[in-house]
Amino acid sequence: MTAYPSEGIKTVLIAGGGIGGLTAAACLLQAGVDVQVFEQAATLGEVGAGIQVSANASRVYREIGVLDQLKALGFQPDQYRFRVFDEGDVLQNIPLGETYVERHGVPYLSVHRADLHRVLVDRVRELKADAITLNAAVSEFTEDDSGVTVHFSDGRSARGDVLIGADGIKSVIRQQVLGDTPINYTGDASWRVIVPMDRLPEEYRQTSVDIWVGPGKHAVTYPMREGTLLNLVGCVEQNDWDDESWVTKRPWEELKADFVGWHPAITAIIEAADRDECYRWAMNNRMPVENWSTKRVTLLGDAAHPTLPYMAQGAAMAVEDAAVLARALVQESNPTEALQLYQRNRLERTAKIVNESSDNRNLFHLDSVKALREAFAKRDMNAERTAWLFSYDPTRVPLV
Repeated sequence: MTAYPSEGIKTVLIAGGGIGGLTAAACLLQAGVDVQVFEQAATLGEVGAGIQVSANASRVYREIGVLDQLKALGFQPDQYRFRVFDEGDVLQNIPLGETYVERHGVPYLSVHRADLHRVLVDRVRELKADAITLNAAVSEFTEDDSGVTVHFSDGRSARGDVLIGADGIKSVIRQQVLGDTPINYTGDASWRVIVPMDRLPEEYRQTSVDIWVGPGKHAVTYPMREGTLLNLVGCVEQNDWDDESWVTKRPWEELKADFVGWHPAITAIIEAADRDECYRWAMNNRMPVENWSTKRVTLLGDAAHPTLPYMAQGAAMAVEDAAVLARALVQESNPTEALQLYQRNRLERTAKIVNESSDNRNLFHLDSVKALREAFAKRDMNAERTAWLFSYDPTRVPLV
């Protein structure tokens, strides 16, 4: 990213200290733009879950100087497999490991979300020691011709040239920018557990990312933290659900019951899980919109385009947003033009990923093994994702 901040944009305020907000902060600070991040929580941290980092996101992490740390903390899977839920045979395969690096120039990593978050916090603070303000819950913003003011629930305020809403699917900033836009329950509830790899039988200590597909549900398993942990996410169709918190615990017996009859690898992971560390939450999204900006305020990540994790691209989209937005704010001196440049270059791509992620839910949950085999036989996931997903470079793509 070219480090020539525009004359008209000197201070950027960011609501939200998650992965997207911190990546945007690092990109902007590195480009010479002053940034202040406001996080409502009293402490910085992320829940204990895994995250997949594909090439389109790895390029941004390389740009801000943290990719080597993530490689050291995470795991580099050797392949990405779509497998039948009970027999385990492979329907599609995407080569990862060094083959992926040779093709894309950067690795595909699986990382503990808390590790990624900590690396980003450290990088932002390295660039600006006091860049992050905690206990800062945003209540609203006001904007005028000369700037934007963000107001906090405790009566404080802050002023800058631009405000970025990186405050998630329940975004306060989105509510003010777009008004009421319904959150849609997708019909899936999602389990997550993390198991120490050494608890598993040798034959189930995997080095790949596996997507297990079956009637009415699917599961994703992959290693992280240098292969010492295995992450399991299991998405199960459920008619009614209103709890979308990542930290809602559910009985282990319910998790076990949801995957009766599945492959022994899945059974082994569930048996090895801590009985009191099984979490389940609702899978929600929103339909794509055609505008998410005002004159001086814009949205990023889940605040703009909440995405189901059925392509493992939700966080990657926020990371892409961060890089493109930072470039737009550096390139254009007028805040409104900068935000429109960013938005114009993100709307189509993010909508495509939101829609394809939703479509994958239907693909993964087809009602018979026969239907699953036939559907996957018509696809080439490696070619498809290489052609437009992994090949995208948000740090270099022309902005038009």
